[in-house]
Amino acid sequence: MQQYTDFFKSQRQKIDEACTPLLNSFREAAFDIFQRTGFPAYQSENYQHTDIADLLKTDFGFYIGHYKIDINPYRIFPCTIHNLNSYKSFLVNGRYYEERVPDLPRGVFSGSLNDFAREYPLIFTKYYNRQANTKGDGLAAFNTLFVQDGYVLYIPENVVVEKTFQLTNVSGGNIDSLTNRRILVILEKNAQAKLLVCDHATDEKPVLAITQVMEIYAGENASFDFYDLEESSLNTVRVTANFVQQEASSTVTANTITLSNGITRNNYQVDLNGKQAEIRLSGMAIADVQQKIDNFTCINHHVPACQSNELFKYVLDDEAVGTFSGRIIVAKDAQKTVAYQNNRNLLGSSRCRMYSKPQLEIYADDVKCSHGMTTGQLDEKALFYMRSRGIPYAEAVLLLKFAFTSDVIKEIRLEGLSDRLKFLVEKRFRGELIKCQGCI
Repeated sequence: MQQYTDFFKSQRQKIDEACTPLLNSFREAAFDIFQRTGFPAYQSENYQHTDIADLLKTDFGFYIGHYKIDINPYRIFPCTIHNLNSYKSFLVNGRYYEERVPDLPRGVFSGSLNDFAREYPLIFTKYYNRQANTKGDGLAAFNTLFVQDGYVLYIPENVVVEKTFQLTNVSGGNIDSLTNRRILVILEKNAQAKLLVCDHATDEKPVLAITQVMEIYAGENASFDFYDLEESSLNTVRVTANFVQQEASSTVTANTITLSNGITRNNYQVDLNGKQAEIRLSGMAIADVQQKIDNFTCINHHVPACQSNELFKYVLDDEAVGTFSGRIIVAKDAQKTVAYQNNRNLLGSSRCRMYSKPQLEIYADDVKCSHGMTTGQLDEKALFYMRSRGIPYAEAVLLLKFAFTSDVIKEIRLEGLSDRLKFLVEKRFRGELIKCQGCI
């Protein structure tokens, strides 16, 4: 922690030079929080299996001033998905790449965090860092302290965008580095949009550490689909804090998928603030070797008649480690709540480990809530049956693993993405996936 506070004090001018004054205005308060709290305490209730301070203790290089790196994402990671009609944007080491998306519907913004702060200062001030400051911890404060750019999607009131927004995060370079990036999504009343975020690393050798804070605001009767696909390297450390705030009758579908990584920690904090708001939160993780995936979720039902549905699945092998901690909190006045949470895990080795902690805190008496968890191995009877029908053992294992993940893939409502994901998952189970096959 001390290395970062000292670095901030000595490099403050360079950090600010690359950003708008409005973005810089949030750093002092974040510095006070980080000095007071530091990184989240290891083995605390919410971080029982991930030591953030240890992960970020390396003397990483910072991309202060955004010096030029020879990475052309259009050439390396075009992320072309068949049948997916999308507006494409790129962040390279946390910096928005080139110009923002052209030919957008009137009033819609899709582009750089700094550009949005300059062009929409009142909206930026109203939404930026509001959730992270009140619901976040020292990790969110750390990100606010050092972030220099990011991505903003803003959909004005009554605007429906059918075309998908696609953001590709590219991390790379020839040195160990730490990137801090930000994503801000604002959907006003009756707005609708879909966002696909893909994470990639260009190199296997450098240690690439990433912190990302994402704030989502869904106004009254808004609809937002969010898909997060990680395909990074074994030397990548990715820590995200995702905040979702929903007003009355809004619908948010969020799906986080990890196909390849090093160490990943994803936080989701959801606040259902308006009646009849609905969140569908799904996740899938495939890990082997010594990969680690830790997902933490907290859904707060503050008002009556809201719905939440969670489903997280893990397929682990070798010495991989998986963690799921999910909490649903139903407030005293949140009657007529409907909330379901399910975590299911498939272990392919005696050396891999899965830690699961589903939780319900219910303070209302007229609710429909349930939670559950199962962890096991492949069904031996099913394997025997398939082999008796002439299916080779390796192929039978692949088919059963693929069937296990199918209900998470079914949650994806983007045309083209679900088919592409089926292909990628199959390649991953075959041990053939090196990088996204849609990115060549």
